[in-house]
Amino acid sequence: MTFHLVAWAVLLDDQGRVLLGRRSGASYADGLWGLPGGHVETGETLAGAAAREVAEEVGVTLDPVALACLGVARYDLDGTQGLDVFFEARAWVGTPRPLDKTSEVGWFAPGALPEDALPWLGAALDLHLRGGVRLAEQVDGMAQVRALPMAVVGRPD
Repeated sequence: MTFHLVAWAVLLDDQGRVLLGRRSGASYADGLWGLPGGHVETGETLAGAAAREVAEEVGVTLDPVALACLGVARYDLDGTQGLDVFFEARAWVGTPRPLDKTSEVGWFAPGALPEDALPWLGAALDLHLRGGVRLAEQVDGMAQVRALPMAVVGRPD
C-alpha cells in the first residue's frame, strides 16, 4: 500500500484570509480549490517541501525556518493512507499567481471557503488553524476528521 506524506502551506494575509489555488491538471482533486502543497520528496524536510510547493504552484517564496507547524492529520480512506502536515505562513516574498497545476488563486475567510474546495479542507482549517488541534485522524467509516487528545508534558519534580 502506498503511503502519502504531504506538506501543505496555509498562507494568511493581514485580514486572516487563506490563500487557495484552483487545482488544474493535478492527479488529485483537479478543478477544486485547495491549499498549495504536495508530496514530500526524498531527503526533503517537511517545511522545505511546503516552501517548494508554494513556489511551484503560486509563485511566492517562503522561508522554511519561519514556518510554524499548525498540525498533523493522518488518514486511512478507501485504501489510501497518508499524513498531511499543515504549516502556517504569515510572511512571504512575491505576489501569489497561478503557476504549475494552478489555474487561479484567491483569498478566502477560513470559515467561508468556496463550495468547490477540497472536501476535507474546511474541517482541517477548523481543527488546526481555528481550533488549535495539533493531531487529528480520519479512518474509513468515520464520518468526520477527529481530534486526538494530546498529553500535557511537564518536567519531573
